[in-house]
Amino acid sequence: MTVADYFSISLGDHEIQVPPAILDKYDRPGPRYTSYPTAPDWDDHYGPEDFRAAIAASETGSPARPISLYFHIPFCRSLCLYCGCNVVITKNREMTAPYLSRIKQEIDWVADQMPAGRRVDQLHWGGGTPTYLATDEIQELYSHIMSRFELSPEAEVGIEIDPRATTPEQCRVLRELGFNRLSLGIQDFDPKVQQAVHRIQSYEMTREIFDGCRSLGFESINVDLIFGLPHQTIESFTDTVGKVVRMRPDRIALFSYAHVPWLKKQQGSFARHLPQKLEKFGIFCLASRKFSEAGYRHIGMDHFALPADELVTAQRDRSLHRNFQGYTTKGGCDLYGFGVSAISALEDAYAQNWRDLPAYYKAIDNSSWPTMRGIRVSAEDRLRRTVINRLLCNLVLIKSEVEQEFGLCFDEYFRYEMNALRELERDSLVKQRQDRIEVTGLGRIFVRNVAMVFDSYLRQSGANQEQRFSKIL
Repeated sequence: MTVADYFSISLGDHEIQVPPAILDKYDRPGPRYTSYPTAPDWDDHYGPEDFRAAIAASETGSPARPISLYFHIPFCRSLCLYCGCNVVITKNREMTAPYLSRIKQEIDWVADQMPAGRRVDQLHWGGGTPTYLATDEIQELYSHIMSRFELSPEAEVGIEIDPRATTPEQCRVLRELGFNRLSLGIQDFDPKVQQAVHRIQSYEMTREIFDGCRSLGFESINVDLIFGLPHQTIESFTDTVGKVVRMRPDRIALFSYAHVPWLKKQQGSFARHLPQKLEKFGIFCLASRKFSEAGYRHIGMDHFALPADELVTAQRDRSLHRNFQGYTTKGGCDLYGFGVSAISALEDAYAQNWRDLPAYYKAIDNSSWPTMRGIRVSAEDRLRRTVINRLLCNLVLIKSEVEQEFGLCFDEYFRYEMNALRELERDSLVKQRQDRIEVTGLGRIFVRNVAMVFDSYLRQSGANQEQRFSKIL
């Protein structure tokens, strides 16, 4: 078995051949587009009063937009060396109480800005390790959220869990509270890889938690994997993929490892053991084929889902959306983020909290919202965000729909971009028809490159994106 064997990818009905020259050309740094404008282009001078004004402006819309809530719990007992998240490594359990007291204050401030009756369609706890919190702390925080917000009966209520730090009792309490979705971190089951990244997690332990959550009636369980980790090979990852397929999660996120040692210094410790480009791409091809053979559909970028999953239905209906939690069916929501480093995304603004605990605590203790930076979204930004999201989510763009929504001639307005798309069309990443831009099977692998054509900030910042974004694959 060689790397070359896996340059043919099966994604459902698509059998895709990826020439090495195309991989070399398009595997370059680029955004993941969980927002537009993307975070590197936000303004450090954007502060609390700007965000409060954005909230007030969002309340004037009719009808009122539904709400998505995100809560960042940053604590972890140990550091996984691949991690690029905002985390606090500590075994001191006394750190949680001061944090929860501040996050509840932040909840109160945001809730006080809103009229009664705005429903919450999506709620998510991430981290870090949310189940670092003790069971009574989980109940306490959830109770406070419910006292200030009205949860829709059909709401997605999700949480990220680490099988190494989650007990059956915590899972039972989460289900009783109303959580109906779990995202379960795995990354890789190979012991050599686990040792290199400091995350020891057996298949047996993971399967026990997974099966226990299934028996509790969680509606959807997602698992996270990472390809491109140190010591990974096509052969070793085949075993991990086989074990995941036997578990049969509803969704699978197959993330590309982002090697950014200039941001996360701990990643430099294993740089010489990372698989090279062709081997890494071979791992992605292998996993994609195995998931396809097991019946999973490729949603886009790094997400796979079973055919009955609502993500598949939404993509077929062209109603899929994307936010900071990835692909979602809950579009049109105002997202409010709580906790250190959390991000809020309104129709006309993005705002991020301070990234470190001292600054976050200081702001709240001084009765100031903990907004560190953000950006006002212009009419131009909204237009380009719409185009980018429709390409990323639905893999097709109907020009006349954009023209009707924004009152413009698409080909005239995007004359530069339409010329740039011709190169991608020659490379078989897109097909252009009179009223449509369609992402091809090959283009699904490089869909971020397609979206980048419409990103005006990339042109403004210059060609060198090495220090701003990780590579596509």
